[in-house]
Amino acid sequence: MEGNSGPLYTPLCQILGIKYPIIQGAMGMVTDARFVAAVSNAGALGVLASVNVPLNQLKDEIARVRDLTDKPFAVNLVPLGATFRQRAEIVAQSGVKIVTTGRGDPRQPVVSLLKSFEVKVLPVVPTVRHAKRLEEEGADIIIASGMEGGGHVGKICTLPLIPQIVDAVKVPVVAAGGFGDGRGLLAALVLGACGIQMGTRFIATEESTAHPRFKQLLIAATEEDTLVTSRFTGKTVRVLKNRLAEYFYRLETEGEKAVELEELSQRGWWKKVQEGNIDEGMLAAGQIAGLIKEIEPVENLIQCVIKEATAICAHLGNIGGILPQRH
Repeated sequence: MEGNSGPLYTPLCQILGIKYPIIQGAMGMVTDARFVAAVSNAGALGVLASVNVPLNQLKDEIARVRDLTDKPFAVNLVPLGATFRQRAEIVAQSGVKIVTTGRGDPRQPVVSLLKSFEVKVLPVVPTVRHAKRLEEEGADIIIASGMEGGGHVGKICTLPLIPQIVDAVKVPVVAAGGFGDGRGLLAALVLGACGIQMGTRFIATEESTAHPRFKQLLIAATEEDTLVTSRFTGKTVRVLKNRLAEYFYRLETEGEKAVELEELSQRGWWKKVQEGNIDEGMLAAGQIAGLIKEIEPVENLIQCVIKEATAICAHLGNIGGILPQRH
């Protein structure tokens, strides 16, 4: 789609200044400045995950993104830990205008802090309850994430979650959790969302910093090759099945005490993935993995999503006339 018209140009595009209604999910350890810039240059919203960037390097990494693109991009902040406020201040001082939040529950002090820096705040939420509260606290856009997604997940599936959150809030809603192609984009729009967030699908791109073994495992995966466990981070997280994940899952189902499991859990899951240890690392990925068949450039991927959605629009006729007119 070219220009600022047509059914795929949504309020999300207008608010964020992007060409296509697609946000790249923040994924620590598989993205860097080059990747984020590639996403933004291709017309979507690139998101820099700050969780894996040392505090003293965050400003430089943001500057690297800006050197590589003049398009809008966001930084993802995890509202936990002693350095959160410092990270938020660095982001604001660096001139970043869009922030997404992940993991943790971004309660009012977090949203208020970010809003005081005059940035647009896009929290990722798993329930209607969270969406309503964060709207009241000043969130500009709600990213509603279903349990099909990779990484930290809630308990509600995407299909019932999206329309309920759309009905519950007045701000625009972005659908996340199980999206990876043009069909999914249109489905989200029909449900009332103004765009999608894709994470897992972006892992299998040339610009992704994920280890080649991780990418190949993702391509070989089916929709049955993920599981949810809380042993890696203390919160429920969806990952590709591997030896360690299945071991943790088995201990959980057998009722192993959390303290005993905690003793077994040791940090370094992401580092092991970076090193290519796909048996003992945390391979965060969603059920959309079964749709991924190849590694391709970021621009190719985004164009394929948009072309597929556009072709379906043409096949169905005036879909713009039947999409919900919201926000």
